[in-house]
Amino acid sequence: MTDKAVTAGIVIRRLAVVRLVFFIFIGVLLVRLYNLQVMQGRMFEALASNQYDLLRELLPERGEILVNDPLSNSLFPVATNLTLSQVYAVPKDIKDPAKVAAVLAPILDVDLVWLESKLDKPNDPYEPIKGGLSPELAKQVSELNLTGIYLVPEIVRYYLGDDDYGQITGFIGFVEDKRQGQYGVEQYWDKILAGQQGELKAQREVGGSIIALGQRQITKAVDGADIILTIDKNIQTRACAVIKKAVEKHGAKSGSVVILEPSTGAILAMCGVPNFNPNEYSKVADLKYFSNEVVSGTYEPGSVFKPITMSAALESGAVRPETTYFDTGEVRIGPHIIRNSDKKANGVQNMTQVLEQSLNTGAIFAMRQAGVQKFREVVEKFGFGKLTGIELPNEKPGSIKAIKERNEIYPATASFGQGITVTPLQLAVAFGAIANGGRLMKPYIVQEVRYSDDRRQVTIPTMVTQVISPETATTLGAMMVQVIEHGHGKRAGVPGYYIAGKTGTAQVPYLDRPGYDPNRTIGSFVGFAPVEAPKFVMVVRVDEPQGLVFAESSAAPVFGEMAKFLLEYYQVPPQRIDD
Repeated sequence: MTDKAVTAGIVIRRLAVVRLVFFIFIGVLLVRLYNLQVMQGRMFEALASNQYDLLRELLPERGEILVNDPLSNSLFPVATNLTLSQVYAVPKDIKDPAKVAAVLAPILDVDLVWLESKLDKPNDPYEPIKGGLSPELAKQVSELNLTGIYLVPEIVRYYLGDDDYGQITGFIGFVEDKRQGQYGVEQYWDKILAGQQGELKAQREVGGSIIALGQRQITKAVDGADIILTIDKNIQTRACAVIKKAVEKHGAKSGSVVILEPSTGAILAMCGVPNFNPNEYSKVADLKYFSNEVVSGTYEPGSVFKPITMSAALESGAVRPETTYFDTGEVRIGPHIIRNSDKKANGVQNMTQVLEQSLNTGAIFAMRQAGVQKFREVVEKFGFGKLTGIELPNEKPGSIKAIKERNEIYPATASFGQGITVTPLQLAVAFGAIANGGRLMKPYIVQEVRYSDDRRQVTIPTMVTQVISPETATTLGAMMVQVIEHGHGKRAGVPGYYIAGKTGTAQVPYLDRPGYDPNRTIGSFVGFAPVEAPKFVMVVRVDEPQGLVFAESSAAPVFGEMAKFLLEYYQVPPQRIDD
């Protein structure tokens, strides 16, 4: 074989190898491009960015907030996500902005002049027009087939239950340029509900398009967890309706009600009026409507605090229900004179009558018999003056600094609920302990957290402390029954049942000077039922009712109406036959 022949053979073989390598490269490139442009093309188009090192967050789906509906044995979503539509324009593709605006404005219910100004931007590649379009409205826009007008899916937060759950759930709003939970469960559990944002890291070429063969790294988003509340939908609905009716009937400034299960601390209902619809939070003129007064509304409780004082006296062994004192109608402490609310002297009275007739002098007697130190100790053990730890934002601890003062006038007035501040939730927790044999339970409103990876975090009821003995709790419960049977709490009663409770009419301090405004009061009622095996404890608060002075006419009837509903709802058999 000649040298030329050998050389030619070598060249042919090399060309064959080159062709093979070339075809392999083309094949790999085609497969790669198919995967990127067809399989993942939409994703990369959506994530186009103006950076070389592309870092774009992939958004997770926010978790739902749900409540229990025992009647249907199901969960009811009070905060969920809806896939609606957003309409946007590409003005540079629109030839006749005025004509398009004239067609589109009435359908979207937007101002015609404003819309035309948005569309009349010849070099503008993108203009958002309106979000939150219902499927029906999106269909109307789509059927117009307007060049330069497009629809994209938009996930929005939607709340069910109207006003009933606003102060519990809160809402999603903007903090600077970021949407996040504000107030209520949405704020307290924001990170858990929001989930974890994913990341896409890739490279772009100078022209702005994705470098198909460039390096990229994708971290998938983790959807937010669902939050299941302890709230009973049926109890919540009725409680909100009843307190709203009472506030309107009496022309009151506001009102609230909280109901919990004494044996566990689970919140069954929590409602305040005025409230708001979280779907329309931007229309709320006064920010105070966002606040949950059950956990943040501190006030001087008045006579509903007398059973707490009496529990200290009973627990110390210094008094029994039949222990008597002589009521002269007033008590002098230094230069101060403290009188009963009815301005009467009642003569010989026992400790049960002190609660029945709500005698301030009797509360001071009981405090003195227990001793100031024991009184302070029991009040602190009931949880007053500190946070309960409820899983909601903006909780206030109240103040019991007065009972720590050396001058006896301070613990004396505190004995009947004046000079100290509490929240309705603290009262509910404290009376829940009396109903629960002296065992104080930590209140909670989240029953379960369900994560996207199927993990579940279930709340276990927690006893904080044994505040008073079971014997003291039973005795005090029986004494409180007499408040409803024979005292100021008659309108809180339910025929056929023994209910324990206490009224309280609190004075409201002046804002600009010492002393109390005689024209402003806050009516409260606290109680539980049935007394021998309580299913619920409830606190009702009515702020500044017009034309009424005492809680027996404002808060007590609300308690009675709700107690009747709850006893029937729980199918508790009557304990007696009343005329």
